[in-house]
Amino acid sequence: MSTLPKSITEQSVSTIRLLSVDMVQAANSGHPGLPLGAAPMAYVLFSRFLRFNPQDPNWPDRDRFVLSAGHGSALLYSLLHLYGYDLSLDDLKAFRQLHSRTPGHPEVNITPGVEVTTGPLGQGFANGVGMAMAEAHLAAVYNQPGLELVNHYTYAIVSDGDLMEGIAAEAASLAGHLKLGKLIYLYDDNDICLDGPTSLSYTEDALARFDAYGWHTQRVADGNDLDAIEAAIRAAQQDERPSLISIKTIIGYGSPQEGTSKVHGSPLGPDNLRKAKEFFGFDPEATFVVPAEVRAHLTEAGQRGAAIQAEWQRQTEAYQQKHPAAWELFDASFAGDLPAGWDASLPVFTPADGALATRQASGKALNALKQSVPFLFGGSADLASSNEMPTSGAVSFQPGSYQHSNIWFGVREHAMGAAMNGMARHGGVRTYGGTFLTFSDYMRGAIRLTALSESAATFVFTHDSIGLGEDGPTHQPVEHVAALRTIPNIVVIRPADANETVEAWRVAMSTPKSPVVLILSRQRLPVLDQARYGPAREGVARGAYILSEAEGGQPELLLLATGSEVALAMEAQQKLQAEGVATRVVSMPSWELFEKQPKIYQQLVLPPAVRKRVAIEAGSPMGWHKYATDEGAVIAISRFGESGPGEEVMALFGFSVENVVRQARLVLEGEPAETEAKEVLP
Repeated sequence: MSTLPKSITEQSVSTIRLLSVDMVQAANSGHPGLPLGAAPMAYVLFSRFLRFNPQDPNWPDRDRFVLSAGHGSALLYSLLHLYGYDLSLDDLKAFRQLHSRTPGHPEVNITPGVEVTTGPLGQGFANGVGMAMAEAHLAAVYNQPGLELVNHYTYAIVSDGDLMEGIAAEAASLAGHLKLGKLIYLYDDNDICLDGPTSLSYTEDALARFDAYGWHTQRVADGNDLDAIEAAIRAAQQDERPSLISIKTIIGYGSPQEGTSKVHGSPLGPDNLRKAKEFFGFDPEATFVVPAEVRAHLTEAGQRGAAIQAEWQRQTEAYQQKHPAAWELFDASFAGDLPAGWDASLPVFTPADGALATRQASGKALNALKQSVPFLFGGSADLASSNEMPTSGAVSFQPGSYQHSNIWFGVREHAMGAAMNGMARHGGVRTYGGTFLTFSDYMRGAIRLTALSESAATFVFTHDSIGLGEDGPTHQPVEHVAALRTIPNIVVIRPADANETVEAWRVAMSTPKSPVVLILSRQRLPVLDQARYGPAREGVARGAYILSEAEGGQPELLLLATGSEVALAMEAQQKLQAEGVATRVVSMPSWELFEKQPKIYQQLVLPPAVRKRVAIEAGSPMGWHKYATDEGAVIAISRFGESGPGEEVMALFGFSVENVVRQARLVLEGEPAETEAKEVLP
């Protein structure tokens, strides 16, 4: 048993450790092993390096800290409480309880001081890369000699599990290429994962791998050696490369179960907790103890940060005087505001412009937006030419050219999605990223966390259906739109033509707390005549609208469609009305936006009395029956596609005027309608 710690430093580290394990024990749930092992590195980082002001957690030039190993959330909450954030001891005692401010894994909009929502391993690692990218870009754009608005670091504590995840490999490769020298990760290298020792599954030389990625790497042999940890971080700050510091720790240090997987994800238990407290020289029966001298010592870091922020504020006042236009843009970007007239130059299309793929219309809208919203920051996962995004490598975000706003993410979809989330949480940029819709599966974890974090980001997914043709079923999405719609707090928009696409971008730019997903076609689609049919602007913003009313205004049949199938519905309407069937066409680009509309508007578009309906979408039928009713039909797909010319593949699966009309007749006759298109037309 050790004696009572003599130094304030030792007392502080022990207090961080024991507050964390008290939280886990009180909840009878959580992960005590990481806080016990990693508290020393966290103390060094917060007390000796991190620039923060707990009274203003959103100060733009603060250092960012990410606990990528989010299962160790008790450590983060202890730090935030002890370093002066608005997180009380009672909040700590409510760890993992319903509606508490200390949930099981860190959540950005619940706990002050939490920068990103973490838990799924590897996500925080890639979020930090996005934050460092945003910092480098903003510094290059705004900083002037003697007047720096942006000059901060991004730090993280990462685990063995983080480094095993594929997303971390993608993100590390990108960060190394970009030479993000203000990105410093502390690796809690404890040789243990949840099921047992890492020797059973993870025996590579991780630092050699990161050396190959272009990172600066170091080893600290003893995770309790505060001075060695400090020296390593200082060395990392001097290198132009991102840094990974392997710090050898003992999971569950000081407890009877130290060094074993038993302490990873289960409370210590009363007896083991008492023994751990005795080991650190604390009263074994007391809980949630914070010595007064420890509290005073740890709040000094926040006081220093407040002074640094005050000096930064003085600089900003001088900056405003010398560079008022740049300051206005900087201030607006962090406030989430858009420049005046930001949408004035968005294109408007007419049928005279000819058929246009919605991906092409998206590219034209994006180019206009990048002129009017300079803080748009994004790119594509090596598909810029296909996604219709800027492609010039000469004006892209690269080492030495961080001022450019076009990012080459490379073939790294998952890292792209998580980096976008990190950029959004960093602030100062409005981010977007593109790839093929079928590859949204690769980045689903990142999209989900972006939605959970209430981050403003635009995911641009092109080649949206079997209509892309010859690339075949590996690239033809079927289930993807339905899968994206199931994610809470997300807006999915599948526009029908060029003008709906422009309006989709308007929605994306105007949505502050939800990611927006644009689902775009490869094939050209006719431009719908807004002078003749429903206006796209209001219609897209409302999620669904009457595009073409039935003759006489009293429909007996509704055709509902999204994307490329809207033009198909319009052609079918003409044939049905020629047969005397009063048919309304409803464009439904976004279910989420439609569901937010008042009931009276929903019933105006989809009258409850008109139950004869046909819904048409070249994807999974999942969810459509709600709108089609039990008297309607859904023309959709529940199997993989086929390789061949796009028009022929669409016809093969029943996306033809003839099949839509046939299904409509079946619905009107009250006969059992097919719930999805068949391969062979009658």
